[in-house]
Amino acid sequence: MDARHVPSQGRDHHLPAVAPAALIPSALRQRFLTPPVWSPEVRKEPPYLKRPMALASVLVPILTRSEPTVLLTERTAHLSTHSGQVAFPGGRQDEQDTDAVAAALREAQEEVGLEPAAVQVLGQLPIYQTGSAYQVTPVVALVDPMATLRPNPHEVARVFEVPLAFLMNPANHHRHQVLSDGVQRDWFSMPYENEGQEFFIWGATAGMLRNLYRFLIA
Repeated sequence: MDARHVPSQGRDHHLPAVAPAALIPSALRQRFLTPPVWSPEVRKEPPYLKRPMALASVLVPILTRSEPTVLLTERTAHLSTHSGQVAFPGGRQDEQDTDAVAAALREAQEEVGLEPAAVQVLGQLPIYQTGSAYQVTPVVALVDPMATLRPNPHEVARVFEVPLAFLMNPANHHRHQVLSDGVQRDWFSMPYENEGQEFFIWGATAGMLRNLYRFLIA
């Protein structure tokens, strides 16, 4: 199934966008220090692989520009899983990782060359369970925009940035639904176009961004 060809069921124009003042670094730090009572909207996807759940972590890197952006990657086409898809830096937790944060920082360094010294971890969002049998912990962090990136060409076709304000506006959140092998699958997408290039953000990545929206708007 090519998710790009599944029609949008609509967007959430009726929901408010996160205010710009809530997206600056100081406000983001405060939100994670004193989190509100809230519930994630997307917790798990219907499974399509039958195997034991594996632990994974992703880094949700917010670059502290004058208008904050989120750093994302496009995976290379030859990878065996999720090839060509937009994703956060991250992957499976290894035995040497002390926790989810350590795994996210290690994976970000391996995938895009992001040094941990350039990262300030704010906190974590609830675990997101993917259809490919991963329990993913999203680790949200502020990143120095002057940090030098060195993408791993084996895993990353390119890196790009999306304004945080765009991602935190539900008017840009498309809803999709399809019946596949007798199972109803629902997901969000957040197509983003910049200088003639379109980046199709969908699935688990979009689901975790939707949860970040719910956390910040609560």
